[in-house]
Amino acid sequence: MLLAIDIGNTNVVVGIFKGDQILTSWRLATERTRMADEWWAIFATLANSDNVDLATLDGAIFSSVVPRLTPVFVELCRERLHREPVVVNAGLDFGIGVLIDNPSEVGADRLANTVAAFTRHGGPAVVVDFGTGTNFDVVSASGDYIGGAIAPGLTLALEALTSRAARLSAVELAVPERAIGRDTFSSVQSGTVLGYIGLIEGLLARISQELGEKPVVIATGGLGGVIAPHTDAIDTYEPDLTLHGLRIIFERIRQRSAD
Repeated sequence: MLLAIDIGNTNVVVGIFKGDQILTSWRLATERTRMADEWWAIFATLANSDNVDLATLDGAIFSSVVPRLTPVFVELCRERLHREPVVVNAGLDFGIGVLIDNPSEVGADRLANTVAAFTRHGGPAVVVDFGTGTNFDVVSASGDYIGGAIAPGLTLALEALTSRAARLSAVELAVPERAIGRDTFSSVQSGTVLGYIGLIEGLLARISQELGEKPVVIATGGLGGVIAPHTDAIDTYEPDLTLHGLRIIFERIRQRSAD
């Protein structure tokens, strides 16, 4: 039984695995002032409702792009699980190369995405992770992380537009029926959502050109399910891809320790 946690700027995504099967997962708002005991109380409540016994957990791993929360979750694992968690970073040896100028800059979630994408789909591959930002993680044919791109997230872009334009109100993040809007609401929806799909398709086309072949493209993240069905540029949507990457990293590190 494994606890896997992806700590992002907008959400903390938690998964509990039994072997390679995910039993349950939760998506929580990232509250930077919340203490370890508060997080544990939330986990315990959710686990109880899902009939999961946290006492059976025998390992923990997490990725974090929120430095303030990293020691909080280390404390949670030590005090509540009595386990030393694996904290993912580019310095760990889990079987992939990080082939960029400064490997320490790579977000731990992007490393987990790389591992999961190559293990489950082979390479070359691109993971499009729809979060606070939209990350394009490029995986080589041999399974190494070779770079990518970062665009503003769809929600962030829409919030920036509506907050700075007095006559624009909040718009539902849904794909409109047509590109030519007949009113302000549908025009904003078209420009934001369809425009964002154009961004995705354009960047993926350029990445494919630079790779010299078409990679398999996997979408993940909260809004991936909104965008993926409306573009042929994305091959599949896997909402738990990052959690599976954390699980695979944990298994590799445990195996290396056993050897």
